[in-house]
Amino acid sequence: MNVSQSTIEDTQVTTWIWTNQENVTVGNTSNHRSPKKRFDLLQPLRRILNNIDVRDPELAHRLCEMIPAQCPFERDVKLFGRSLFHIPPLCKLNPLYEEVSLLRFRALCYLADECGEDVSQYC
Repeated sequence: MNVSQSTIEDTQVTTWIWTNQENVTVGNTSNHRSPKKRFDLLQPLRRILNNIDVRDPELAHRLCEMIPAQCPFERDVKLFGRSLFHIPPLCKLNPLYEEVSLLRFRALCYLADECGEDVSQYC
């Protein structure tokens, strides 16, 4: 079993477990209220990103080039050589951050496992 197959299987199990946990009970359990489902406006887009099957080397290269390996917004603001403040990575605020980074990882695994290419240029 190669790395990408193992990762995809683990991700599908995680996604399955997460969708089963979407029913959240509100209030005290002795209240006997019915579970309330959370409405996720981005769920269709999440599903599309998770279902993209990377089977083309050109697509895999394009994805690895477009999606950065690290958050590009993290900065130290300096003035005259002294650090004034630090801007934390804002990528975690993106609601689709995990899906996009997982798509990049699947593209890297495809290039490394299936195509046998060196992916160190994208790290």
